[in-house]
Amino acid sequence: MRPAGRSETDSLYFEYPHFPFIRPPELDGETVRHPVAIAGAGPVGVTAALELARHGIASVVLDDKDTVNDGSRAICISRHSLEILQQLGIDAPFEQKGLGWTQGRTYFRDREIYRFRMPHSDQERYYPMYNLQQQYIEQFLIDKAHASELIEMRWQSRLTGVSQSDDGATLEVTTPAGDYRLQCDYLLAADGGRSRIREALDLSLHGQAYEGRYVIADVRLKSAFPTERRAFFHSQAMPDTTILVHKQPDDIWRIDYQLAPGEDPEEAVREEEIREKVELIVRDVMHEEGDWELEWWSLYKAYTLALDDYRHGRVLFIGDSAHLVPIFGVRGLNNGLADAANAGWKLAAVLKGQAQDRLLDSYSPERRGATLDVFANAGKSTRFMTPPTRGYALMRDAALALAFHNDYASGFANPRQVTPYTYAESPLTLADDPAFEAGPTPGAPLINRRLGDDDFLLDHLGSGFNLLHFSEDGRIDKALEQEVQSLRSSGLDITLLRASRVPGDDQALVDVDGSLFAGYGTRPGSAYLVRPDRHVVARWISLSPAELTTALNLAQGRALEGE
Repeated sequence: MRPAGRSETDSLYFEYPHFPFIRPPELDGETVRHPVAIAGAGPVGVTAALELARHGIASVVLDDKDTVNDGSRAICISRHSLEILQQLGIDAPFEQKGLGWTQGRTYFRDREIYRFRMPHSDQERYYPMYNLQQQYIEQFLIDKAHASELIEMRWQSRLTGVSQSDDGATLEVTTPAGDYRLQCDYLLAADGGRSRIREALDLSLHGQAYEGRYVIADVRLKSAFPTERRAFFHSQAMPDTTILVHKQPDDIWRIDYQLAPGEDPEEAVREEEIREKVELIVRDVMHEEGDWELEWWSLYKAYTLALDDYRHGRVLFIGDSAHLVPIFGVRGLNNGLADAANAGWKLAAVLKGQAQDRLLDSYSPERRGATLDVFANAGKSTRFMTPPTRGYALMRDAALALAFHNDYASGFANPRQVTPYTYAESPLTLADDPAFEAGPTPGAPLINRRLGDDDFLLDHLGSGFNLLHFSEDGRIDKALEQEVQSLRSSGLDITLLRASRVPGDDQALVDVDGSLFAGYGTRPGSAYLVRPDRHVVARWISLSPAELTTALNLAQGRALEGE
């Protein structure tokens, strides 16, 4: 919602683009079969298209809008998500425009009781978190998609029906120029929390809806306060309300505040009521004296809901169409981007003939496992931020009161920010080598390490599988190197990254200060096999060619077939 007299795209800081309708060939009777169709041009759907394009797979993206979503909506992008965007070659505008941050504060009765700091060091290229409005997120991704020859964006195209067979899916599409049917081998459903595809396939989300409601309001306000996440409990100005505050680019501030018990939601979103509450928060909670302008607002309710299975035949559900998670801990967008990366590389492997269709069966256990992990953590945060019962509220307030003078109690106010999920139980993950005492375990994402000025380990990853091999001088066993070359000759996209303790080979990654070897717990001869989405398949203190081939077969889903 926007203030009276302003349209949905009349923003104080963002110029909304217009995407014209382009007549598709199907409307003229042409028969076209697309490898992948993607329903929804939000951040998750477009990220999936870019991930497919990264592997050489064409897709068509459909959306019923003619611009990006209105309002800032999702605003926090995690380091892990920035690393996904780096692989897509689109991280630069996000890093340049976004506001990086590392810490947050919690206040109880207007007194700071806790300050959390997310892990960060000079070994990382990116901050743990960036604040950036969703309009910019979508704009940057869409600009990249429009520039790709492998992505066709179809705007003003509304999906009205879906059917599928053993070898593909058929979409019913309504446009300004008429209706048509779109044929595809696979369909990615990225059409949000009210998914039309989910409805067409008679599927339902299951889980829990929380009682508390929040107003989300964006205001323009000049302030010197640093970029941090602030949470206020029982402030003097609004004692019955929990308040969250985030700084965004362009002097925009996100203010989330909980409705008081018994407060009418319809009354709460009236513009006069919004302005009254925001004025209280700006003056008496944030202690800002400058003028402010109201940009946009919405009403939010927390859910932990998910499909029982994210794959249904030729349809894979990604993002909010598969799961709805609370905003606390900034997990919604970041979880969806990880869905897109996971589904994208697996679909590409199947469509390129490098894996059988059964590889896609691993998508649901991996990403639904990640969702359930989010539920476990976000559920705790949600119950703390919005206690569902009087008993919960009493315990929450007791913990906050204890934190006045006891450091051990302040940890209860930890918002449990999003962290990447480890696919330890995945059918694509090998058991760990017990000789390792440090480093990312099988199923976990790679960690970054600085190699020099503006030079980091993750900068060197190839688009497919990566074999990270450690040695004194960059040399590798000849039989293992020949096996990698043989795999490449067979059509597998695999990159050999050679880490060295000392300079020598020009192509080796030199561990200038020992942090790479130490961070990965390795010795000369050790190796990590990494999937296209940066998650570890397996690691070995000493690797043989046969072990590499076995692990790659597993990672391509062949073990799912008993091969």
